[in-house]
Amino acid sequence: MGAAKNREIYQFKVTLIGIITPIWRRIFVPGDCTLAQLHRVLQVVMGWENYHLYLFRIGGKTYGPPDPDGDGELKLIDAKRTRLHSVLPSVGTTFTYTYDFGDNWQHDVLLEAIVMPVPDVTYPLCIAGERTCPPEDVGGIGGYRKYLHAMADPSHQEHQDMMMWRGPFDSEAFSVEKVNQELQRKFRPPRRAYDET
Repeated sequence: MGAAKNREIYQFKVTLIGIITPIWRRIFVPGDCTLAQLHRVLQVVMGWENYHLYLFRIGGKTYGPPDPDGDGELKLIDAKRTRLHSVLPSVGTTFTYTYDFGDNWQHDVLLEAIVMPVPDVTYPLCIAGERTCPPEDVGGIGGYRKYLHAMADPSHQEHQDMMMWRGPFDSEAFSVEKVNQELQRKFRPPRRAYDET
């Protein structure tokens, strides 16, 4: 990805489904990136750790990493070969991003706008968001509720175990700056080697 020259930029709002106090992000991504690249961006901006499988459901079709054996129940269209601009027809389109089929984290993704790139801005870019994502492998929505309850009460019988498992946790914390630093680190365009002779 990296710097965009005259490429359309897609503005998305991503919201984790099923959490009462919304966990959401607003991001800019080049419209010519693949769904596999969008998955990597979503991992960074939401705070997931990319340990599990994923899929996108867009317009009645399902996209993800194809089963190398080709015998899975779910026939996935290859996310590495599918670009955003080819599957998102217009502003206002919504689709679902599912991460970790065990915990079944589902995200509502809304295409809010298609804009032209701003000069000297590197994409992808996160511009807003609220709250920390649940810890990886916490057990889905139900497990996350139990985790928050245990973390909030030092006398809870599982509080110490949860502290040892993940350490302190602030569900309200979110830093756009830290997310963008991580995006820059992971998506920085490669440096060109110059001939000094």
